[in-house]
Amino acid sequence: MAKRTEIKIDPMDELFGHPVPTEGSAMVRVRDIYPFKDHPFKVLDDEKMDELVESIKANGVLSPVLIRPRKPEPGFEMISGHRRLHASKKAGLDYIPAIIKEMSDDEAVIAMVDSNVQREEILPSERAWSLKMKFDAISKQGQRSDLKGAGTSCTECKKLSTSLVGESFGLKARQVSNYIRLTELIPPLLNMVDNKELPISMAVDLSYFTQELQEWLYEYHRQNKGIKPAQIKALKELKNIENITKYTFTATMNGALPNKIDRTVTLSERKLNAFFPLRMTAKERENIIIELLTKWKEEQK
Repeated sequence: MAKRTEIKIDPMDELFGHPVPTEGSAMVRVRDIYPFKDHPFKVLDDEKMDELVESIKANGVLSPVLIRPRKPEPGFEMISGHRRLHASKKAGLDYIPAIIKEMSDDEAVIAMVDSNVQREEILPSERAWSLKMKFDAISKQGQRSDLKGAGTSCTECKKLSTSLVGESFGLKARQVSNYIRLTELIPPLLNMVDNKELPISMAVDLSYFTQELQEWLYEYHRQNKGIKPAQIKALKELKNIENITKYTFTATMNGALPNKIDRTVTLSERKLNAFFPLRMTAKERENIIIELLTKWKEEQK
C-alpha cells in the first residue's frame, strides 16, 4: 500500500525539465517497480553509483522517481529514476518516493527520453536510441495529423517529426536524423562509436550498408587499426553493392588506399659490372657492398 508524504521540489530537477510534484508523492515498495521496457540508458555500477548509494544511505532519496501503473500486470513501470532505484536497492531501502502518473505508451516514452537525455554524460548510443524512441512515439501520436490531405508528403512529415524531437534538446533536424541512423549499426560498430574509436560522421555512412557488409567493415577495422574516408567513398561508388562479395570488398578497401612508397632496390649485374671486376663472385661483391654501407651508416651518426 502506497503511503502519501510531503516532499520538496529539487531545483536541479526543475532546471533540467524533470517532472516534479506539486502536491506530494507516494512511498512505493522498491520491489514493485519494474524497469522501462527497452530502456536505452545504461545503469553502471561505477564510482558515481557508489557515491549515489552513500548519499542515499545518509540522506535518503531526495528527489522522487516518476512511475506509471503497469496494466494489466501489478506493480509500476519506471519512467525516470532508474539510477536512483538501483542505488536504493544497493542501499537496502524497501521504499522509495515516487510520483505515480497515468500515461499512454507514447507519453511514457516521451517523458522517459526527456527526463534522461539531458544528462551531462550520455553515450552516443544512448542518445541515438532515445531519440529514435521519441521520434517513433511522436510519429505514432499523429501530432501532425492536421497536415494530412494538405499536400504534405511523408518526407516532409518526417522532417517535421525530427524537428519536434530536436527542439527540446537544442538539436537540428539533421542532427536528430544522424543520431537515429546510428541505431542501424551492428552492436560492435555502435560500441566503437561509444568508445570514440569510430567518428559519428563515418558511423552514419556505415549505417547505410547491409549488416553483412558492416560485419566485414568491423573485422577490417580491427585487423587494420582503422578505416579511411576514401575507402568508404570507394564502397559507396560501387554498383550493385547489395550483392558485393568478400573478395570485391577486400579489393575495394585495399585499392582505395594511397600508393605505398616503393622501397625496393634492384642492382642488375650490368650496373654492378661498372664497379667490380668481372672475376669477383656475387658473394664477394655483396660483402663489399655491406662493408661500404656500414661505413656510410657510421658516418651519418
